[in-house]
Amino acid sequence: MEIKVRRANLRDAQRIADFVNKANRDNAVTRQMVALRFSDVGFLLAEMEGELVGMLGWQVENLVARVTDFLVYPAVDRVIAGRALIEAMEEEAKLLQAEAIILFPPPNPSRELLDYWGLFGYERQAIANLPRAWREVAREWNPQATEVILKQLRTGLVNRPL
Repeated sequence: MEIKVRRANLRDAQRIADFVNKANRDNAVTRQMVALRFSDVGFLLAEMEGELVGMLGWQVENLVARVTDFLVYPAVDRVIAGRALIEAMEEEAKLLQAEAIILFPPPNPSRELLDYWGLFGYERQAIANLPRAWREVAREWNPQATEVILKQLRTGLVNRPL
């Protein structure tokens, strides 16, 4: 079965809310909450046979992309659906000249979480060890964080404005 990834738009807000609520019954998400999120985050949707099976929210600032939301449900094949979303986001980030992609893991991330992202080339890194520009962006997004899960997209870092 083929998974297709596309950019979400505001018309998808209710569908995204329903998807999140079906996967996570702990906190109800409304269409309005999703619509507000569109002002800060771009969403990619993964669909299989017309059904939503995954979503990824992300943003780019100062040549660093950040994964803000990630959900694959049901566990059709988390690796295939995740790979489709992550690769689509990485391609978009490269077009925007992003140097790296980061996500903030929860405190004491599970081995399963680290291994999952490791499948796609992401590694756990201390924020203190990142290049200065990346470190500043990470601290701006999450001042309490001490580490990120990161993938460097290009080796030649930008040292002057593009």
